Amino acid sequence: MANHKSSVKRIRQTQTKKLRNRYYAKTARNLIKSLRAATVKTEATDLFLKTSSLLDKLAKKNVIHKNKAGNLKSKLAIHVNRLN
Repeated sequence: MANHKSSVKRIRQTQTKKLRNRYYAKTARNLIKSLRAATVKTEATDLFLKTSSLLDKLAKKNVIHKNKAGNLKSKLAIHVNRLN
């Protein structure tokens, strides 16, 4: 167990952030799966806007790396553009 008040607080903060980050990362993965499964272009376009916005937010908060967010958005945009 930690001996300093500051380290006890740091442990609490880290655990809270970890839970929040896991939730948002899982939400992003679910959005990506549903977007890849979409076959209708209008539906996929709406999902793409939501997904890209969430990926940008996650990259800004350092939940995922900014390059990973860019790579995912690029691949998803290619998928949406190939739909008829």
